[in-house]
Amino acid sequence: MNYEFMITGTPLPPCMPLPKVMLRLPVSNTAKVMYARLLDEILTRGIPDSNGILFIRFPITKLAAALSRSPQTCKRSLNELEQAGMIMRVRQGVGEVSHIYILLPKEDTAHA
Repeated sequence: MNYEFMITGTPLPPCMPLPKVMLRLPVSNTAKVMYARLLDEILTRGIPDSNGILFIRFPITKLAAALSRSPQTCKRSLNELEQAGMIMRVRQGVGEVSHIYILLPKEDTAHA
């Protein structure tokens, strides 16, 4: 891999968004990276539901491969994100992939 120094105007390589507020959340680093990956996925491949709200379908096996983590680690991180209020999973039928809605944090102005 080749590297270069950044100067004014250097274009960034493709990257994933991570809201700054995520850095303060009491979730694992794997959950933070997963959130960035899910947010990137919804920005590029989000599917609107009947209300126009975007969701994604991301099977655990594919998510585990995308993050180079085990399926169990991914399940644990999804649970962390859901408990922190950063995602909402809507389960579908048996054997169907859940719909994942990404919730965007609002910057807390009291701590800014």
